[in-house]
Amino acid sequence: MGESITEGTIINWLVNVGDSFEEGDIILEVATDKVDNEVPAPASGTLVETLFQAKEVVPVGAVIAVLEISEEKNVKPKKQSVNQSAGQESQKQEKVNKPKPSISLSTTFSNTNSNTFFSPLVIKIAKDHHISFEELARIPATGHEGRLRKSDVFRYLEDGRPYQFSQPVTQDPTAYRIPQLTFDKGKGKVIEMDRMRQMIADHMVYSKHTAPHVTAYVEADMTNMVAWRNANKKAFQEKYGERLTFTPLFVEAVAKAVKDFPNINASVDGNNIIVKEDINIGMATALPSGNLIVPVVKNADSKDLKTIAENVNALANKARENKLGGDDIKGSTFTISNVGTFGSVMGTPIINQPEVAILALGIIKKRAEVIETEKGDEIAIRSMMYLSLSFDHRVVDGFLGGSFVRRVADYFEQFDVNRQI
Repeated sequence: MGESITEGTIINWLVNVGDSFEEGDIILEVATDKVDNEVPAPASGTLVETLFQAKEVVPVGAVIAVLEISEEKNVKPKKQSVNQSAGQESQKQEKVNKPKPSISLSTTFSNTNSNTFFSPLVIKIAKDHHISFEELARIPATGHEGRLRKSDVFRYLEDGRPYQFSQPVTQDPTAYRIPQLTFDKGKGKVIEMDRMRQMIADHMVYSKHTAPHVTAYVEADMTNMVAWRNANKKAFQEKYGERLTFTPLFVEAVAKAVKDFPNINASVDGNNIIVKEDINIGMATALPSGNLIVPVVKNADSKDLKTIAENVNALANKARENKLGGDDIKGSTFTISNVGTFGSVMGTPIINQPEVAILALGIIKKRAEVIETEKGDEIAIRSMMYLSLSFDHRVVDGFLGGSFVRRVADYFEQFDVNRQI
């Protein structure tokens, strides 16, 4: 089974006690966490006794069966009647002509697999592709006694996982069942979701299902940035003809932090991590309809504040007028969501797939803080803001996520109050 294997699971016995077999005949199937194995007979003989049953876990080296070995090189199998042989030949022909099971792309399915035992190999494949046990139970099985085979799982993946979010219509009472809860949804005005809202819903559910979300929080002293922006926003508009909101300042600082931690600027492709070369910052923006959209500031790390402000204002105006084009909302590699715009102290945003992180910026609020001065610790009125970073724990660990959001806060706090526009 391999040097690292210490135990295996008996999937099923293919020869019954008392049956004879020939050398090389497959007696049973054994599964490990790496592969399913067929165990051939070491010699011709008869199966006298089995010491372990199907689905039992057996340590490597244990005796699993007693065989009576024949002195003859070949032992004829038990006699079969002509009708039995004919029947078996008919069954074999049916198996040959039987087409591969097809999977229909529907949102419901009629039942689940009757055999809910999954081999370690199938479970390992499921873990690699983030398939839950309830989803495994929905995959059409072609193995012995309804057992799910490796080929069934791979065929299901090739077909695009059509049962990923489906719900069962009827289920075998012995199988795992998803609770079918009935809620009183109440009475009121019924509003049908528009196409964009349906797409947003699908996108959010997919993101939560795909990426294990973890959120890290820090707070930043925004006093210097707030003071500089208040002092220069009028002059900035007079000089460049552009409004100076906080968003361009946020985009500028986030782009710098992404450049410092490039692995946060990535996406996942199976077992591969794609670290993006471009730094394109998406801005979660509410449309007049209330729906959410993410226009993108392309190559934000290579632009000065004036150009970023131009891009941000142009995208915001297009969003308000429902004039955003396809290129305006494509290609983001990292997204920010300014939840403070709506008065929220902080948020726990959902990752904008296929990115691996999203940053929420809370409301900037004045409060009394203890600060260090030349005279010692003092209480002062400071403008504070919470930052929350949701990240995909498949590829972003706590160190990277925490370090990144802390770096963004540092850029906010270290803003140069003497900066020239």
